[in-house]
Amino acid sequence: MSTRLQDKKEQLTTILELLAEESKSGIPIVVEGKKDIKTLRRLGIKGIIITTKTKGKSFLNVISEIKKIKSSNTILLLDFDKRGKQGTRYLQKNLEYHKIKCNLTYWKKLMALTSKKIQFIESLDVYLFNLNNKISKNNFII
Repeated sequence: MSTRLQDKKEQLTTILELLAEESKSGIPIVVEGKKDIKTLRRLGIKGIIITTKTKGKSFLNVISEIKKIKSSNTILLLDFDKRGKQGTRYLQKNLEYHKIKCNLTYWKKLMALTSKKIQFIESLDVYLFNLNNKISKNNFII
């Protein structure tokens, strides 16, 4: 069991490292709220992060904000619940209409790896922490 958990941890770590690199290169990440930003910052993401649910923003405000950055790419990382999936589809459709490519790779991989144990990006750091604890406990079993 420990090997399976270790593999999952390594995959998550790799995804987060790649996400951090892309973010550092100037590609904005779109999340839902302030707690998502705090979580990504704790996980080492230092680039531009745009929220969809703060200060009464609409999706149109988010699209305008991304256009102002003049990035031809963006990473969508909304929550994995019904509302997050709907928001992801809406933003993808509308951003691509404005010739902005949407990267959903990280969103899909994180959703698959967390096996529906988390639904919110803000829970990602706690999930990784708990995964590390499980691995540590399994390594001490003789």
